[in-house]
Amino acid sequence: MTRQGSSFVADGEVDWEPAGEGVRRKVLCYDGGVMMVRVAFEAGAVGALHAHPHVQCSLVEQGAFDITIAGETRRLRAGDSFLVPSGALHGAVAIEAGMLVDVFTPMREDFVTPPE
Repeated sequence: MTRQGSSFVADGEVDWEPAGEGVRRKVLCYDGGVMMVRVAFEAGAVGALHAHPHVQCSLVEQGAFDITIAGETRRLRAGDSFLVPSGALHGAVAIEAGMLVDVFTPMREDFVTPPE
């Protein structure tokens, strides 16, 4: 299945949803094997340390972030990217307001299935 039954997703047709204090996300295109998500951070917002079984590749679309992966922290800016292996503890701190584009494999069921 692809987002909205199509191979194409218009950004303006997807709503932002809350993803933590000062953080919001848009789930863009996906199927069972891969998912793309845009994540907006206010300055100072924190993506708390967490782990998941999905492999994650992310692009800093705009802003600056301190990204921690498996205990190592780097400051990344627009155009930089990072890879999170399956199960690795990772998180982000927005040094300034910014946007990440995250790609997950397989797709994040928890991002599209309402909690019970």
